[in-house]
Amino acid sequence: MSEQLDLFTEPEKNKLDSENIQKSSNDHRILYFDLETQKSADDVGGWGNIHDMKLAVGVVWDSVDQKHFSYLESEASQLVEKLCMADLVVGFNVKKFDYTVLQPYADFDLSEIVTFDMLDDIKGKLNHRLSLNHLAENTLNAKKSADGLVSLQWYKEGKIDKIIEYCKQDVEITRDLFLYGESHGYVKYSTRSGVAKDLKVDWKPSSLISSS
Repeated sequence: MSEQLDLFTEPEKNKLDSENIQKSSNDHRILYFDLETQKSADDVGGWGNIHDMKLAVGVVWDSVDQKHFSYLESEASQLVEKLCMADLVVGFNVKKFDYTVLQPYADFDLSEIVTFDMLDDIKGKLNHRLSLNHLAENTLNAKKSADGLVSLQWYKEGKIDKIIEYCKQDVEITRDLFLYGESHGYVKYSTRSGVAKDLKVDWKPSSLISSS
């Protein structure tokens, strides 16, 4: 995952139905993207070597096809091709993490893909980072159920199906957080002192695409 964060369950989450998901695309193909790695930062000698972490699983939710697409390392080139189909790719820390992991499998600069990174946008507004975990809990009432590093252990154990389901859930959270911000014009967070606040966002796909 972009941050190797926690796994979520969504028992109380206000799920966005498929009609709203489709409507929000505004006739654009929006791909919500996340990946899991084979190796941790410690395995590759630190966060400066993200490009060596290797793809374990990549998952995309396609707003036009209305379904997930999953890719293993042997299918990395197909994942890159899929991302190139997008009018807009949406992710969380996708530019610095996911694309850096995926870049060795591509024959062009992935930064050329029209991409919106929610983390970059939020950091630009607050001057500090908020985790996807934090935003999901405050905005979507999502509940974490496990440490994200468990996916690395699953990879070592060959439990690829578990990693795929894990990654799908992270993609759904990424998607639903974006759609919440798009439709409401804000996402929710808590200050370090525990005060709940709304953060105004302008996540209209047409504007994001035209400004890229």
